[in-house]
Amino acid sequence: VLGEGTSATTNLQQGLCKHFVNINGTGTIATRESFNLSSAVDNGTANYTFNLTNAHSGATYTLTCSGSEPGGAKPHVAVPFNVNDTEYAPTTSSYRIGMLEPGTAWADAEYVMGNTHGDLA
Repeated sequence: VLGEGTSATTNLQQGLCKHFVNINGTGTIATRESFNLSSAVDNGTANYTFNLTNAHSGATYTLTCSGSEPGGAKPHVAVPFNVNDTEYAPTTSSYRIGMLEPGTAWADAEYVMGNTHGDLA
């Protein structure tokens, strides 16, 4: 596909999101919406693993994540690959997100979201 206003070629396949997830991360977690997700796992307070149905070709894909508590009562920061100051390297088929209340502690969040871009296997 030609890029906007230029003759440069845009690779549409590489630019597509290969996975996304939106869960309620409090209590018993529940998936609101997802694509290419085989399971979401609650590993304990503020610690979530997302397993992909179709794996990436390598663990060097990009991850964008976010999370929050509605109403502004508890702002959260989504921390990729790190929970409770422990690092978890991504694999081709899974990654972890930790949720941190800035200046407070690691805590569950009502909205936990992530998406990946990269080549699939």
